[in-house]
Amino acid sequence: MRTTKDILIEFYTAFSNGDAITMCKNYDVNIQFRDPAFGLLKGNEVCEMWKMLTEKSKGNMKIEFSVIKADEYTGSVRWIATYKFGKNQRTVVNTVLSEFQFKEGLIIKQTDQFDIWKWSKQAFGITGYLLGWTGFFQKKVEKQAVASLKKYSESH
Repeated sequence: MRTTKDILIEFYTAFSNGDAITMCKNYDVNIQFRDPAFGLLKGNEVCEMWKMLTEKSKGNMKIEFSVIKADEYTGSVRWIATYKFGKNQRTVVNTVLSEFQFKEGLIIKQTDQFDIWKWSKQAFGITGYLLGWTGFFQKKVEKQAVASLKKYSESH
């Protein structure tokens, strides 16, 4: 039987290869995912998000990761994504801490944490610098991310 560490390595190796299908094979059908950009996603929404993000990157996203902890029921990974964002193709280097919960060899919960202000300064330039720390701007980012995901899902 695979260990949680094996699952996390497979998940992030697939991510670094732009392989959302393999990533999603490690999720339970009732997966719950949360991060500062998308908020709470459930079930198929999570896989659709990864498919959208890997497709949009067109193979130009670099993922580096290290497993910090992995036991029978939980795990955590620190990972760094480097990619181009938005119309202006600004370079973003985002450091993320992911916390996982497992059940019967599958991921049932994933919570990603990162500094949304630091991210927004890179992604949106001066606007992100001035407003990225505000709740208003963060809600706007989440609303845009969810709308983008909905549009992607409807077209696929």
